[in-house]
Amino acid sequence: MATEWIPAIVFMALSLGVGLSMVVGARLLGVRAKDDLPTRTLTYESGEAARGGAWIRFHPRYYVVALVFVLFDVEAVFVLPWALNVRELGLLAIGEMAVFLLVLVLGWAYALRKGALKWQ
Repeated sequence: MATEWIPAIVFMALSLGVGLSMVVGARLLGVRAKDDLPTRTLTYESGEAARGGAWIRFHPRYYVVALVFVLFDVEAVFVLPWALNVRELGLLAIGEMAVFLLVLVLGWAYALRKGALKWQ
């Protein structure tokens, strides 16, 4: 029973060991940039100098559009493997996917009706 955790523990130990050895090795070898340019610490904004403060208010519409984008990305993650294996999964899986897609379409219709996706 305890042996099922051994591969996970070994993997975590190796991952931690590789990461730490790279950081310690870089420190010991003194790995540094060749030139210490003053522009290295500036924020890169497509070569343009920043104007105004960085703390501005964003309209919630940006977040709603981003959440809808993530929602449909997650949908694609679930639908693609299902579509590739639909023959082996059977009729029940088709019904389950229909319910899943129906819930997503209802959520999308609700967002459209509320005007959450209108870009003004």
